[in-house]
Amino acid sequence: MLERLKRSLLEAPVFKRGEYNYFIHPITDGVPEIKPDLLREVADQIVRMADLEADKIVTVEAMGIPIGAALSLICDIPLVIIRKRKYGMPGEIEVSQVTGYSKSQLFLNGIKRGDRVVIVDDVISTGGTLLAVLKSLEVAGAAIKDIVVVVRRGEGVQRLRSEGYLVKTMVDVEVDEKRVTEVRESENT
Repeated sequence: MLERLKRSLLEAPVFKRGEYNYFIHPITDGVPEIKPDLLREVADQIVRMADLEADKIVTVEAMGIPIGAALSLICDIPLVIIRKRKYGMPGEIEVSQVTGYSKSQLFLNGIKRGDRVVIVDDVISTGGTLLAVLKSLEVAGAAIKDIVVVVRRGEGVQRLRSEGYLVKTMVDVEVDEKRVTEVRESENT
């Protein structure tokens, strides 16, 4: 299972961003291209893994968008994109994002009190972005039904679990300064 995803991750190039070994992959970066069979494999796996009794799918700009859009089409559930730009709409919630290599602001619109949401994203490493998103959804009054992330790297899942959130992931990766050294299917226990 997930053979396309695992194979493509092992072939992903790696470069340094500060002290961080950053892998470049179609699902996590959109580079060089996102092939339909890979995106379909990822979306189909989310359908198998997630509690999709939800009113909305929520993802973060930018690389959560293809995953969320594919899932929305399959499941007929509306997609909400947490954006990097402020729109100033009524009820907009500002989200402070801190990752292993950057800080920025995100903006949440389109969620109302009582919405049941499934969160999907491309990668989790430190958990900083996802934790900020979860807190903002709670402020908005959403009920978090499930959280599914394609690639797990680092200690972010443990961080979120210590905060009381259950995050499901598809694959775990190990990366050194030259390449992705290991890809294994996640144990979601």
